[in-house]
Amino acid sequence: MNTKFEFLARVERLLGPSALEEVLQKNVIVFGVGGVGSWCVESLVRSGIQKITIVDSDCVCVSNMNRQLMATTKTVGAVKVEALKQRLLEINPQAEIDARQEVYSAETAANFHLENYDYIVDAIDSLKDKAHLILTACKTKAKLFSSMGAALKMDPTKIRVAEFWQVQGCPLARALRTKFRSSHTMPARKFKCVFSEELLQNKGGTEEFDARKAQINGALSHITAIYGFTLAGLIIKDIVEKKKAPDCSGAF
Repeated sequence: MNTKFEFLARVERLLGPSALEEVLQKNVIVFGVGGVGSWCVESLVRSGIQKITIVDSDCVCVSNMNRQLMATTKTVGAVKVEALKQRLLEINPQAEIDARQEVYSAETAANFHLENYDYIVDAIDSLKDKAHLILTACKTKAKLFSSMGAALKMDPTKIRVAEFWQVQGCPLARALRTKFRSSHTMPARKFKCVFSEELLQNKGGTEEFDARKAQINGALSHITAIYGFTLAGLIIKDIVEKKKAPDCSGAF
């Protein structure tokens, strides 16, 4: 193994040299690097993904510290994508991390050139922007993986993966499906989601406010991290499976 990738020795041992080489070549974009997206990105980098674009408009605040990877007492006030980029480069200084402090929306979608990526991760909270990203991503050749709601959960054994239309018990997935049906605009293809049917109630309250959300819900780091790690795992698994698949392009 090239000495600059010595930290990936255990990855290579499991996947094999050729599969790891495929991982090293893939280009991934992650929208939203909060409680779910930040853990997803770290797992991808630790698994060998070198080319990652991370997109989030927010800065780190105290309320992020219970569940977001880069949120510490030292990073409060910092731009989230920049704080996360610094951590990722400490893991792999050779990684190509494009940190973009931007909002994904219908108005900004064209700026991201989704057609240039192999994988797209949706970890956006905003319903409107999330729906637009899903519709846009499904029109590209990139493979999309999406996070459904990770708040109001506590039981890690209830976290599942399913095709979007098969997701059950998730209010966010239900709201997305309603939005697609009401607009008579459906995703062009199927895509997998991480979700949980568990739905607890908030038992406390704070003065925290976010203009993009109708309600601020409680969340725990082990749940958001599992969501993020699962999204990363789906990408690595897909890369390895495609590497194993025989090339039948010339078969009769």
